[in-house]
Amino acid sequence: MKNTAQNNLPAVAPKTAGNPDGKGNSDVLNDWFGVEPSGVVAKPRQQVLAEYFTSMLVLASSFSYKPVVGATNYLYYINESWRMSLIAPDQWTQAHREGFAGACELQRDMTWTIEPSEQLLQPGPLSEAVATFFDAFASTFDTDLTLEEILPFYAHRMPYWQRLHASGLSRSIRAAVILGDQRGIKAREWQLALPASKQVLTPES
Repeated sequence: MKNTAQNNLPAVAPKTAGNPDGKGNSDVLNDWFGVEPSGVVAKPRQQVLAEYFTSMLVLASSFSYKPVVGATNYLYYINESWRMSLIAPDQWTQAHREGFAGACELQRDMTWTIEPSEQLLQPGPLSEAVATFFDAFASTFDTDLTLEEILPFYAHRMPYWQRLHASGLSRSIRAAVILGDQRGIKAREWQLALPASKQVLTPES
């Protein structure tokens, strides 16, 4: 399996001045408040990790529209890259039907859920791509920093909507960690609760 750029998790950097996306300040502020998580609750460690992984897989995909809470989105793996679309696989090409990973939905707390497709549950390029992404995701926990410190609050290499939603996701996870009295736990301790890569996005996980 090739290790393409899409399999690499985005780098995180401190927020800088300026607005390279060309949006007005009021638009940016409105979009920022639009990704404020709501309804965050305490969650078991395994659930925090599962939602973190699923959300990062979605946000590492290519899309150029504003996601809406509760709407169905479709995740594809085409030509060794992840893409998300509002177009269902049965309305698209054979390549998209074969590369369909699952239906995605943004939750009110700014985490993402994925309903895996039948293709994803079978051995092949699609499941291998998820496993490769998972390995990259798991490697980010190999640090003495806490989980809160490695969250992508400002992933500067991400496109506009992905970057905003990564920030909203980070605020959601941090709030859930605080509510669950899990604050300050080293990332390596969280790493121990990660499932085996073959279990990622399967009903058993």
